[in-house]
Amino acid sequence: MAKEKNSLKSTLAVSLTNYLDAGAIVAGASGLSLWQSYLGLSEGHLGWLNAISANCLGAAIGAIIGGFLADKYGRKAIYTYNMLVYMVGVALIMCSVNFAMLLFGFLVTGISVGVGVPASWTYISENSEVGNRGRNIGISQMAWGIGPLVILLLGTILAPPTGGAAGVAYPLVETIASWFGVEGAAMHVFSSRLVFLSLFVVAFIAWNLQRRLDESAEWQAAKEEASKAPTTGGVFASFGKLFTNKTNIITMLFLAGMYLTWNLVCSVMGFFQPHIYETAGGLSNEYANMLAAGQWVIIIITTFIFSLIVDKVNQRWLYALGVSFGVLAWVIVVVIGIGSMSGLLFFTLLWALQAGISVQSFYALWASELFPAKYRAAAQGVMFFIVRGLSAVWGLVFVYIYGENGEGFTLAGTIMMCFFIISLLIGTIWAPVTRGKSLEQITRERYGDDF
Repeated sequence: MAKEKNSLKSTLAVSLTNYLDAGAIVAGASGLSLWQSYLGLSEGHLGWLNAISANCLGAAIGAIIGGFLADKYGRKAIYTYNMLVYMVGVALIMCSVNFAMLLFGFLVTGISVGVGVPASWTYISENSEVGNRGRNIGISQMAWGIGPLVILLLGTILAPPTGGAAGVAYPLVETIASWFGVEGAAMHVFSSRLVFLSLFVVAFIAWNLQRRLDESAEWQAAKEEASKAPTTGGVFASFGKLFTNKTNIITMLFLAGMYLTWNLVCSVMGFFQPHIYETAGGLSNEYANMLAAGQWVIIIITTFIFSLIVDKVNQRWLYALGVSFGVLAWVIVVVIGIGSMSGLLFFTLLWALQAGISVQSFYALWASELFPAKYRAAAQGVMFFIVRGLSAVWGLVFVYIYGENGEGFTLAGTIMMCFFIISLLIGTIWAPVTRGKSLEQITRERYGDDF
């Protein structure tokens, strides 16, 4: 019982990384139109902000660095310093007065997010009991839902009067902005600056909690074992092993394939959803954020249910159910159209259900189970780099397909529906059977003594 309480405690502390990951993405998304107006940005500029952010390339770069560092120096090393980098990135965004500064802030924040992701999922899995591994990953994923909900609620109540009524707390924004002599479009975007300030505060809290965590016992054991039989190849030996072992290659193709095709869609929706609701859907900034916030309430509830059942049911069919909701969501919105309120509401509901039974949850669970401890984080870093890097490219392509005012949404939606169908097939057909097994047992079954 004591171990279970400790694993839950450490899961909650580490889960703040997910809160800040999703929070950074949605904070940028909720204020995207405000920054666009303030700085006179084009859709191409918005594409670049998405491409180098926590949503895509920034996280990709950070993940491959963080995965290596977490395996080389331990999971705790990441938690000791990484949140400080995140706070620097968020501070840059808060103080941005031009596109270059905003872009650099998004990049630094994204790199920090990427550094923390492989360590977080690995640490949670290694510190979980056999029967609670999926539950703890699910709890971590709930933080990925709570972050956007909080950010969108803040964005809603602080929203300026753009195409509709202002948020109830916008007078407070005006008061604070006036202290700095801010007015016009600069005052409108001040609400977004305050949203990022909230992330800065949470990052500071996360840093204080995470730097006190104990090191992963499984990583320590793997490190001690490796020291008894040193191998050649120096610090990059784990990367070499990843790409020479057949089991590793097949596993990375499976995991990266199912996660990439899902993330190509979700990276776009994570960053552009309120913007799409405003342009193609015709909603105000306030109502776009409000609808998205309602969606995250459903996501959190669904994720909670997922965490209760994932260790008890057939994971293959649970995966299939979740992705099927996503496929149906795109079918409906492509047929009905996003310009109708019924289409928006049906899409929002189904999209929330798929995000609650998320491919990312299964990816986090399986990726932390299917590799040996000595290069478990590095493997995740490589895959995360590939997935988020390609998502950055797709984000740039998407904005040109979508158009300045959403005239290409139907074509973009059809493409994203196809991505989801591919993810459904890959994950359902090749889902591993790991439920109820220890990490050591899974490793022995898959690798024997060759790891």
